Amino acid sequence: MGYSYFEVITEQYSKKRGQPSGDVVHTERTKSSTYHILCDGVGSGIKANIVATMAVSRLNELMKEGFSLRNAFANIVRTMEDARQKDLPVAFFSVVRILPDGIATILTYEMPEVIFASKRYTSRLQTINQNFLDGLIGETSCVLGIGEGLIIFSDGISQAGLGKGILNGWGVDGVNKFANDLLRAGTDLKELPALIIDEAKKLWKGELGDDLSVSLLLCRKGRVINIFTGPPSDPSLDITVVNKFLQQDGVKIVCGASTAKITARVMNKPLRINTEYTGEITPPDYDIEGIDLVTEGAVTMNQLYNVWGEDSKKLEKDNPVTIFYSLLSVADRVNIFLGKSINPANEDISFVQQGILRREKIVKLIADLLISEQKLVHIEEF
Repeated sequence: MGYSYFEVITEQYSKKRGQPSGDVVHTERTKSSTYHILCDGVGSGIKANIVATMAVSRLNELMKEGFSLRNAFANIVRTMEDARQKDLPVAFFSVVRILPDGIATILTYEMPEVIFASKRYTSRLQTINQNFLDGLIGETSCVLGIGEGLIIFSDGISQAGLGKGILNGWGVDGVNKFANDLLRAGTDLKELPALIIDEAKKLWKGELGDDLSVSLLLCRKGRVINIFTGPPSDPSLDITVVNKFLQQDGVKIVCGASTAKITARVMNKPLRINTEYTGEITPPDYDIEGIDLVTEGAVTMNQLYNVWGEDSKKLEKDNPVTIFYSLLSVADRVNIFLGKSINPANEDISFVQQGILRREKIVKLIADLLISEQKLVHIEEF
């Protein structure tokens, strides 16, 4: 079946140029779900941004604490309704949760309904609405397949043109028709957020009535990288770990000379050193039939961490560190099989003097970089 990835493409435009948008977006990825929040602080500018940011942070915090989606949602709605009654700053929001099989649940609080999009058409999702104190909440669900997505937007979009010649504003139906016409004319799905923003600006006729935000959550085949580094703490696990690593979908990278020897032995394949690359700094890489990249261990990973974020034009093309970095930069999910066996070589004082971090430390730092780039990282230790 493969791994489905839900790419988020967001476009925003502030009502007050030079000031923060009152709309705040946040995406969180876990092994069990992807969820996206679009929060609209009532008003615009710094005050609206602050209340929207606080609502997003609290909702995210509740989800991480183990609250169900509906309980976390209801908790924040109650908080906002209480603030409304006390005439305090308020934020409205939409929350989308998508499970790995594509089942999506959308909850909205005083926000426009969500639009379903495929490569050729869009359609307005039917939402079950109900009153909650003085607010209106909605719920809908659908299943997303490869090439399908959801369009979520703030009311600065749906109300575009209000008081500027359009009686009730652009509306969800108007946005849906606009997107539908574009897709039928051959427009790529990924272009929709920017085009919807541009059209809303035109409808507001140069004087925006609110901040503009559009997010597209697009389902596509995910790019998976699997890294096996470090021998297992118990040699009896070698066969189990290597076979589990080999069974994964996606690109396979073995990092470490000892790890490479174990992999080659279990696969019953020869391990060859790559003599075509002769770098002065970076250790050589190896070849194992069936493995996409085989590198040295701690030094290579430390160098990988050190070049992170550097201009790719500065890096040697055939350098194993460059290849490693290039593969990770396009990954959506990274599975790391981390062996916990102690390598005496890594305890050598020369490693410490050169600033070469041990495998466990450098793997954690690399994982943090990947997560900061919105990639899903799963580490399994042996």
